[in-house]
Amino acid sequence: MFTFSIPGVRRVIERGVADATAHGGFRVPYEGISSPDQARAGLWLVDDEGVYLCSNGKLAANEKPFVFYSEQCHPKGDFDWWDYKRRHFGADDGVEFIEAERLLPLFNRNMRATHLNLALTETEITISLFTR
Repeated sequence: MFTFSIPGVRRVIERGVADATAHGGFRVPYEGISSPDQARAGLWLVDDEGVYLCSNGKLAANEKPFVFYSEQCHPKGDFDWWDYKRRHFGADDGVEFIEAERLLPLFNRNMRATHLNLALTETEITISLFTR
């Protein structure tokens, strides 16, 4: 399970929208697999050096996307991030796309919630909210 503050998740989505507006749209969820008509607002859950959310708007040359690390897997602060990542996401690098239209209505209906939990299995991502 990976935990993110809801304001942080909103910032990732907002940055993706701003980048898309400035640079001609959204990047497709899975390069080489997704068709261009699948490019839409959302974010990537990335398993790499830590686990983080990544904005998906198109970028200017040499610009980097906005990333927001999970509470459990920030490589500059969580000494056991790699073991946690391996147990809950897998040992290999990975990426999963989550549509903004799946998250934002959930956040807007649950205004008291402060955090998002993402739990992964081999076939699905379970989304839950909680208040801290």
